[in-house]
Amino acid sequence: MTPPEARLWVALRGKAFEGWRFRRQHPIGPYVLDFYCDRARLAVEVDGQTHWIGNNQARDAERDAWVAARGVRTLRLSASLVFEDLDAALRMIDHWARVGISPARHAAVVPLHRVPRSPSPYGGGVRNCGSAP
Repeated sequence: MTPPEARLWVALRGKAFEGWRFRRQHPIGPYVLDFYCDRARLAVEVDGQTHWIGNNQARDAERDAWVAARGVRTLRLSASLVFEDLDAALRMIDHWARVGISPARHAAVVPLHRVPRSPSPYGGGVRNCGSAP
């Protein structure tokens, strides 16, 4: 795992995070998801600088579409967000996990710039995580 992934894993491991059970390095078809919550059908990917160069964004989009076709939503977080504002990253994960268990669940890729604005028990400010580092 990369350092940002390891930092996030400490917060997510077991059921330590709001009762959600996440797995790390979860295989699905030809891919391996950074983190996956089966109950919410949510994949969480931590994207570092390499995701912004070359055709990596196109590959990520292809992968996200493949995963979405199987009913799994993908939340992409920038590695810088995980390092700079872990609380905001956790708020995003909790928000999208809750959305995923609603009766109107649908497969969708969550854009990087979508940050929930609701109050959170985690405190801290909310930052835009969609910009390139």
